[in-house]
Amino acid sequence: MYEDGGVSDQIRWGILGAGSISASFAADLQLLDGHRLLAVGSRRQASAEDFARRFDAPHPHGSYEDLCADPDVDVIYVGTPHPFHAEHSLLAIRAGKHVLCEKPFALNATEAAAVVTAAREAGVFCMEAMWTRFLPHMRRIRQLLDAGALGQVRTVIADHGQRFLPPDFTSRLYAPELGGGALLDLGIYPVSFASYVFGSPGRVTAVSDPAETGVDAQTSAVLQYGGGAHAVLTTTLGGSTPNLASITGTEGRIEIDSVWYQPTTFQLHTRSGAIQHFAQPRIGHGLRHQAEEVGRCLREGLTESPIMSLDETLSITATMDEIRRQIGLRYPSES
Repeated sequence: MYEDGGVSDQIRWGILGAGSISASFAADLQLLDGHRLLAVGSRRQASAEDFARRFDAPHPHGSYEDLCADPDVDVIYVGTPHPFHAEHSLLAIRAGKHVLCEKPFALNATEAAAVVTAAREAGVFCMEAMWTRFLPHMRRIRQLLDAGALGQVRTVIADHGQRFLPPDFTSRLYAPELGGGALLDLGIYPVSFASYVFGSPGRVTAVSDPAETGVDAQTSAVLQYGGGAHAVLTTTLGGSTPNLASITGTEGRIEIDSVWYQPTTFQLHTRSGAIQHFAQPRIGHGLRHQAEEVGRCLREGLTESPIMSLDETLSITATMDEIRRQIGLRYPSES
């Protein structure tokens, strides 16, 4: 990173955390021109060195602090478990690094606000890594919505369910201390999708059933907006739901095929009965598109993405907090 705050022609990445999501991101990063994985930080030097060998990163660091202090790194991708997102984002920001933080951006709105304030005060780029937002089919859907193809949008329906049975209560998905449960791990996708279409809800109504460990096994919510619009969302750890999504308006509807939050196809159904099909080729996991957005913003001197703004992330986090309040889900670090 140059002294004037700009970046070189190549965006130099550091990855904080050497888990599975970080590996997926690192693999997709290799598909991009103008981006390079330069460094990785782990709690153990051996883990950092193993990850670095797998993805050809020349700077393995045996601590997160050493990674953030690496003078050759421009951007830190935070890929640690949910309860540590805010702490590790702040660590990077205080070191003067730009940040792409895995979703959910923070455990709660208080933590999210602290990260946003720190990033804005430091003048560094910061964004939630809601990778679905940047996929080609979602970008095309945004164009259709902005063009009024559906008329007045009335309803969003989205689900995200995966079968984790028999439940492994030792895994992070069921661990309260790691922010486990369906909502934060899976439900963030439909909640963010509703925000993408409607913005902040005026009213939230949520119900849930708990897992044996006390985290939510299944949660459903209805979000209400001005003009009578609704978003109907559900998420579960107990079964593979259709993983479909739809947007319905007065002049037509969009039906997104399974798995809707991954690279996929969709159809536009018009009121006249016409059906248009949209498809784009899939390359990699689909995580590279958010890295492209980070690079675009840095090269244009932006500290926030207009596609996934920090204000919207704060709104989404507040919605998640309200859902958790209604279903009685609190984590140990919040006690």
